[in-house]
Amino acid sequence: MTSAQVDKGQGDGREAVDAPAGEGYQRGLGARQIQMIAIGGAIGTGLFLGAGKAIDRAGPSLILAYAIAGLVIFFIMRALGELLMYRPVSGSFSEYAREFLGPFFGFVTGWTYWLFWVVTGITEVTAAATYMTYWWDIPQWLSALVFTVILYGANLISVKLFGELEFWFSMVKVTAIIGMILICAGVLTIGFSDAGETATVANLWNDGGFFPEGIGGTLMTLQIVMFAFLAVELVGVTAGESKDPKTVLPKAINTVPWRIAVFYVGALIMILSVVPWSTFEPGVSPFVAAFEEMGLGIGAAIVNFVVLTAALSSCNSGMYSTGRMLRDLALNGQGPKAFTKLTKNGLPLAGTTFSAALMLVGVWINYQWPGEAFNYVVSFATISGMWAWIMILICQIRFRAKADRGELPQSTFKAPGAPFSSWFALAFIGLVIVMMAVDKDARISLYCAPVWGLILGVSYLVLKARNPDNTAFAKR
Repeated sequence: MTSAQVDKGQGDGREAVDAPAGEGYQRGLGARQIQMIAIGGAIGTGLFLGAGKAIDRAGPSLILAYAIAGLVIFFIMRALGELLMYRPVSGSFSEYAREFLGPFFGFVTGWTYWLFWVVTGITEVTAAATYMTYWWDIPQWLSALVFTVILYGANLISVKLFGELEFWFSMVKVTAIIGMILICAGVLTIGFSDAGETATVANLWNDGGFFPEGIGGTLMTLQIVMFAFLAVELVGVTAGESKDPKTVLPKAINTVPWRIAVFYVGALIMILSVVPWSTFEPGVSPFVAAFEEMGLGIGAAIVNFVVLTAALSSCNSGMYSTGRMLRDLALNGQGPKAFTKLTKNGLPLAGTTFSAALMLVGVWINYQWPGEAFNYVVSFATISGMWAWIMILICQIRFRAKADRGELPQSTFKAPGAPFSSWFALAFIGLVIVMMAVDKDARISLYCAPVWGLILGVSYLVLKARNPDNTAFAKR
């Protein structure tokens, strides 16, 4: 039984109820919210903070890395869009993996994507607590606890409230980047601020050329670049709760090119034109550094607020997606039955609560042991997030082949250039994985992946042995 075969159940109050037949979710996300979720999903701490390290490694050529990676992300999102128009369901990644690759891949994809968001939620809520110390001297664990409880409560009230929070979180991030671009444009054209005399587009090639660290330096930034784009696929998880998915989702996905062109490529062109790339340092937000070089000290406080917002946005998304992924797994017999239950408002109470509890444990671990062991767990987020992209692309290739043979209906939102565009995206992800293996700082992610794969493999075999007649483990 798939989640598309389950109808909405009935219940009273906030008590959890079984949903034996449709997905049971309420379609409370409108076009305005879906659009901003799609925009905000591509803008996070990976851009606001991670770009500093990438600039130090690649110089201005980082712009090209973001542009090429952005094209790959567009191919991934259009592949996802083709699948969503074929069957818009919540928990889409594991559902498609289950249908086109078999129950084991659905099991692995669902649990891996769940883990990705739990780990991401842990890191982001802890980061948000750290950012609070910029203004107030309060215990980090206290801020982390408050943020987690607030976001958990918001996710249990209604999906509409989740959408509203994401709308305003995204609005802050978008406004900040556009503001930065306009200020930099003013510096370049009018020449105001301390950086006015040295600001020039020639900064993109004057200091060692466009590739100051060589092509190798640019390639080494690919894992940082792709990490910045993680969560852009979140719009697929909202499919089961969109008011008009077949109209809203294609529009949201088609905004990917201009989002990347403006918020990544455009912002970096402006920043690196105003401030020479050699000025930036790893671990320092290029946005903060640019404001300081321009003599606009208030910019540091503004960026700190924006980064805080980005972290809370990511944690909010984690709260939302983990409950949906766990319920999808449970509906297919690949997770505890308790996760199938919904509240009267159509919210997966048990799954969201379980995930939020693990996020709290993670905050405690970070408080007790903030050293390398915790960082090793965090590094797994990149490879687990890219697993979802790999599954999307492979499933789209399998779907297109079946549709072309007449075995399935054609999607109303075909991916351009497919299946070649999907194969190109897979090859690019393969290149990123190779670069992660070469980079000693990112290599730990690849060490964690086989361990997690072994845990999932053993778990799957145990579940299958206990329930040999369960259709969730039957070959298709």
